[in-house]
Amino acid sequence: MTLGSSLNCGACSRLASPDSDSGCSRHAQNPGDAYRYAMARLAGKVALITGGARGQGAAEARRFAAEGATVCVTDVLAAGNDVASEVGGTFFEHDVTEADQWEAVVKSLMADHGSIDVLINNAGIFQLGGVLASDRELWDTTIAINQTGVFLGMSAVAPAMVENRSGSIINVSSIAGLRGVAVAHAYAASKWAVRGMSRSAAQELAPHGVRVNSIHPGIIDTPMLQTFDNAGLRASVTERIPLGYEATAEQVADMALFLASDDSSYCTGGEFVIDGGMTA
Repeated sequence: MTLGSSLNCGACSRLASPDSDSGCSRHAQNPGDAYRYAMARLAGKVALITGGARGQGAAEARRFAAEGATVCVTDVLAAGNDVASEVGGTFFEHDVTEADQWEAVVKSLMADHGSIDVLINNAGIFQLGGVLASDRELWDTTIAINQTGVFLGMSAVAPAMVENRSGSIINVSSIAGLRGVAVAHAYAASKWAVRGMSRSAAQELAPHGVRVNSIHPGIIDTPMLQTFDNAGLRASVTERIPLGYEATAEQVADMALFLASDDSSYCTGGEFVIDGGMTA
């Protein structure tokens, strides 16, 4: 590839390697992969995933990359760089509560790729504390990350999607956004908010070709469950799952893949539950 050219890989949307006119660093040595990636469910799409250093975010990054997406991982944890490197993507150290950091991430991705096709607002925290046991710091921190972070993400990315008249925004809520949670007051409030924000944004953005849906995971085997372990609650919570087991992060990633892909082209404003029957 000649210096200054902007040819894209024939198998995905990454820039072709300097020594190849047909493949990026992943596919230049295996041009036969082009057909497989052309048929992938996210071929040519650019996906921005927050909270991608571990758990559900990391599983989504791996799943999306395997389906041909160009993946951008963001997180406050440096481990996100390892995930991005693993999937051939990019990493930004990114605090979702800071509007200027959102602006910088979007500006960089648009300069490099010209579009952001998928946004997954996955970053979040979970802290125990009912209304009698929560202080203002717990409340403010939870709302800032889980709710305001989603608002800032949609506000930052939606204009580019509207301009392209295409895009899928996936906001990660929880079954705590479908029911009350006595031991996690702030968390439940934030996830109910994400549910409402997703519905409102879906109505607003639908005329512009942009879809917005929420995912409501139940008990997922990720590092976040350490909170239940520390409180001695994990076994009792798992016993309430009708299917009898905790889901994996990969199962949530499969749900996110459906919503990110054209398979869900007529789905917007929806609430997609993955909880083993807990809210049935």
